[in-house]
Amino acid sequence: AEALKKLLEVFGMEDPPAPPTHFKQPPQYMVDLFNTVANADGVTKNPDILKGNTVRSFLDKTHSEEMRFLFVLSSVAKNEKILTAELHLFRLWPRVTDGPKRHHHCRLSVYQVLEKDKPDTPGGKKLLASQLVSLQTSGWVVFAITPAVREWTEDESSNQGLLVTVQSPEGSPLDPPPLQFATGWGHHESKKPMLVLFTDDGRRGVLLPTAGFADLKPQAPNLPAKMPMSKLGRSRSTRSLDRLKPCQLHPLSVDFEEIGWSGWIISPRGYNAFHCKGSCPFPLGENMRPTNHATVQSIINALKLSEGVSSPCCVPDKLYSINLLYFDDDENVVLKQYDDMVAGSCGCH
Repeated sequence: AEALKKLLEVFGMEDPPAPPTHFKQPPQYMVDLFNTVANADGVTKNPDILKGNTVRSFLDKTHSEEMRFLFVLSSVAKNEKILTAELHLFRLWPRVTDGPKRHHHCRLSVYQVLEKDKPDTPGGKKLLASQLVSLQTSGWVVFAITPAVREWTEDESSNQGLLVTVQSPEGSPLDPPPLQFATGWGHHESKKPMLVLFTDDGRRGVLLPTAGFADLKPQAPNLPAKMPMSKLGRSRSTRSLDRLKPCQLHPLSVDFEEIGWSGWIISPRGYNAFHCKGSCPFPLGENMRPTNHATVQSIINALKLSEGVSSPCCVPDKLYSINLLYFDDDENVVLKQYDDMVAGSCGCH
């Protein structure tokens, strides 16, 4: 229990989120983003894609046919810095309209609702974003709505939702509107209205070199010459064998199913954390990537110039981050990046 509690701390949680009550398909946008940022093991392959370390997705809670949307943001922690917020709406193929006044474009505007029951009054709404869109296509349209979300996270009661209007390019109302969005009713789950929030929780790793994912493969065991495995004898323990091998990278599998977390983690199912093991014998070669301090320590140890000084230790000298795609307590899908989770290479320090 103590170990699992500590592991949750590493992942920035007090308790593991409860798995969804029924099978849920994560938004395709979040799955695609995970696959762009990370490899199949979750290891970051492009560290420059995300500005912060957390991406949260929220589905609309109104489920109405009107163009009103409400997103509950209670799962956003107070320490998270809001970087960017986007409203993602899926445009359906436009209705066919008759007559010579058919438009080829329309203006979509997104408003922050200030007065829930009177959004159409002069002070009832505030314009957040507006754009011209073609009526000849369907697909996703994205609006930046960061100011509204910053307000909502500071004062939850100010969240009265969003209103979207469809007008002619000149700004006159179109009735009936020639364009509709997929809603929570009667449309595929992957096309539901969604708010995507990019944040940073301020958690940063140690200052070791970090980079994009490279081929992480444990180095081949390098036993001393003229010592075939068959001649080592059974009495010699594995531990003493390990001491004969030079400092190098070894596999270390982390399986989320074994830990009991597979119910709420979408990807990856586990990952290879790798670990460093082996000896740092004198003299330390360049392949051991020793620090100057380690070189001096190995000399002092070898010459017995000071009592109680051990040889340098085999430790990671490059670390990579991993990414988790998971359901939070509110069944929203979150992509989170965690620093210093995978050993990339080993050195004698």
